[in-house]
Amino acid sequence: LTGVLDDCLCDIESIDDFNTFKIFPKIQKLQERDYFRYYKVNLKRPCPFWADDGHCSIKDCHVEPCPESKIPVGIKAGSANKYSKAANNSKELEDCEQANKLGAVNSTLSNQSKEAFIDWARYDDSQDHFCELDDERSPDAQYVDLLLNPERYTGYKGPSAWRVWNSIYEENCFKPRSVYRPLNPLAPSRGGLGSVCLFSWTGLCLEKRVFYKLISGLHASINLHLCANYLLEETWGKPRWGPNVKEFTHRFDPIETKGEGPRRLKNLYFLYLIELRALSKVAPYFERSVVDLYTGNGHEDAESKALLLDIFKDTKSFHMHFDEKSMFAGDKKGAKSLKEEFRLHFKNISRIMDCVGCDKCRLWGKLQTQGLGTALKILFSEKEIQSLPENSPSKGFQLTRQEIVALVNAFGRLSTSIRELQNFKVLLQRTR
Repeated sequence: LTGVLDDCLCDIESIDDFNTFKIFPKIQKLQERDYFRYYKVNLKRPCPFWADDGHCSIKDCHVEPCPESKIPVGIKAGSANKYSKAANNSKELEDCEQANKLGAVNSTLSNQSKEAFIDWARYDDSQDHFCELDDERSPDAQYVDLLLNPERYTGYKGPSAWRVWNSIYEENCFKPRSVYRPLNPLAPSRGGLGSVCLFSWTGLCLEKRVFYKLISGLHASINLHLCANYLLEETWGKPRWGPNVKEFTHRFDPIETKGEGPRRLKNLYFLYLIELRALSKVAPYFERSVVDLYTGNGHEDAESKALLLDIFKDTKSFHMHFDEKSMFAGDKKGAKSLKEEFRLHFKNISRIMDCVGCDKCRLWGKLQTQGLGTALKILFSEKEIQSLPENSPSKGFQLTRQEIVALVNAFGRLSTSIRELQNFKVLLQRTR
């Protein structure tokens, strides 16, 4: 892959260099810190679209929940959803409990004012979310240590997995009219499913092209993770995981994918640019002194925030960002309608993640979908972020701790995908 990406003025080589030498090492370190490694998720929510066809019985599909004793006290104790030290002060627990009753989640700090909590709760309830959010108070919601449950090949495939992606592409995605989706050998033939066809964006506006590319890029990224962390052999109960060049070729080679593979990888780069842009846009939210990445360990929290701000500095230094101002820029009525259609389509896709039969795939699908949804929320909230007060509650714009963890880890997965792509390039050259 070389050259400039469609719908933006950025070339692939620049992204490769920027990711390899600046972003990847730092985002890896950040993901290892306590604030970002523990993610609360409900893996027992029923599929809202079709009858459950059974969960994956393969042992590698299993997710090991984290015991409460392992969760940092600042994340779980008192007002567990708050992420600033001030919000965890015991003298304000009464206000926090009141806020929880009202539906407020993760306000940045407590202003010792019940009225402020009520305002945040009211705003949070009315806020447009791009994702279906898990209820963290549900007894089925559990903390998961992401470092102990890495995303990798599980063996989950077949009709159940295809059904999920088919529903995403065919029912909830704006797609080029010439692309038959998914390229599924199990699906009945429909005018040459998976055959060579001309790729045309005719009739799709920029916003719908962007939406399709985001979903395709997410799909490509997930496939790359599976190829890079594949079960190569299992001898005497000791599995060996590593890159599988044959699997990579099967999913991305131009000939084997009828020309689709390279486009999928370009969409991965496009998705990377979108989430990179969101990180640069949200920096002012975290640069305020009132925001702590609170776990209860003051030294670690300070280091985590310093590392996050350092990453933001790098994202701002990138000179070829995607310009989201070109989206929804038509007449106000039409733009508003299209934006709402965009949001509802994506929200539906986040609900489809509850239909994934493999728990580990479901965990990482939900996290990466929520991360992308958070990125979109940021890009559509630029004015609110720019007008945030330095030392008072974030009434105009808020992020929950779950959204912050998902945003960073989702971008970390994209950074890893692009890094793994460089590894596969080297491995392919060796095999030729």
